[in-house]
Amino acid sequence: MVMQMTYSVAVAGASGYAGGEVLRLLTAHPEVEIGALTAHSTAGTPLGAHHPHLRSLAARTLEPTTPDTLAGHDVVVLALPHGASGEIAAQLDPETLVLDLGADHRLVSAADWEEFYGSPHAGTWAYGLPELMLAGADGVARQREHLARARRIAVPGCNVTAVTLGLQPGISAGVVDPTDIVAVLANGYSGAGKSLAPHLTAAEALGSAQAYAVGGRHRHIPEIMQNLRAAGAGDVTLSFTPTLVPMARGILATATARLTDPTLSDDEVRQAWVDAYVAEPFVELLPSGPDGAQWPTTAMTTGANVALVQVAVDRRVGRVVTVTALDNLVKGTAGAAVQSMNIALGLPQELGLTTQGVAP
Repeated sequence: MVMQMTYSVAVAGASGYAGGEVLRLLTAHPEVEIGALTAHSTAGTPLGAHHPHLRSLAARTLEPTTPDTLAGHDVVVLALPHGASGEIAAQLDPETLVLDLGADHRLVSAADWEEFYGSPHAGTWAYGLPELMLAGADGVARQREHLARARRIAVPGCNVTAVTLGLQPGISAGVVDPTDIVAVLANGYSGAGKSLAPHLTAAEALGSAQAYAVGGRHRHIPEIMQNLRAAGAGDVTLSFTPTLVPMARGILATATARLTDPTLSDDEVRQAWVDAYVAEPFVELLPSGPDGAQWPTTAMTTGANVALVQVAVDRRVGRVVTVTALDNLVKGTAGAAVQSMNIALGLPQELGLTTQGVAP
């Protein structure tokens, strides 16, 4: 008889949105035991004061975030502010699987990190987007191959995941020109975290949409460009504009790029996305037919570890248009972490995750 392995998982930053979503998913994971739950300013309070929906964990007390508290676990999830993960991770056992939900270890270029984040670069970890396409002399591989048995994983930014999954099939197949990409996103407020700011209050947010980090200032820009280069792009030029809209969760990313060959038919263009995602359980290309295409909505993805994609060709301007929807807290963050954790531990990547959303 084969004994089933149970892995202990500690979550640092458990009182935040990302940490809470990781815990929600882990409570349904059949091979996980939830260990220490830690926080900084909220240490000493019950988890239920911050996540009352997590009933099975509500009575647990948040401990201080220290290496000693996190030590001894098989897996440590760091749901910490940018710049806080490197110091903690450096003090954990090298054999512990550490998943960083922050940005500290995503970028390969130290110069890009210093330009967009303004602090020393903490180093680069295995990148936690299993579906990322990797161009090479022997064809296209996937990033999941680099996650097997990894012990340090950097979970992607949520906006990055949406834009990357929308565009990378066209980049990899040489269908779109990466030197003229425009991406405009509608973002739910949970992506801004729990920190209090006037523009994040209900009085300011309800009934209003507001752009932010306009003009090439958003920190996810170099990460998106890094991914598209990995998929086969040479030079990448990206105009990226996120917009906060009055919803709690979700990202709807509309990304466009010029066709490399205007004589390509719509079916030939679409085939690049069909080929890219036909075997991916957590990325789905929605149907397109004579009665019209089905377009993604954020509501279709709420609570699910899925990205829904649609693609069309705007013949008047010679551009490919992609629309990608995902839940920023699930496929955009916590779900990606659990999926990557599964792969690193040698478990089926679907374990503890669902593609079924919540409605209404």
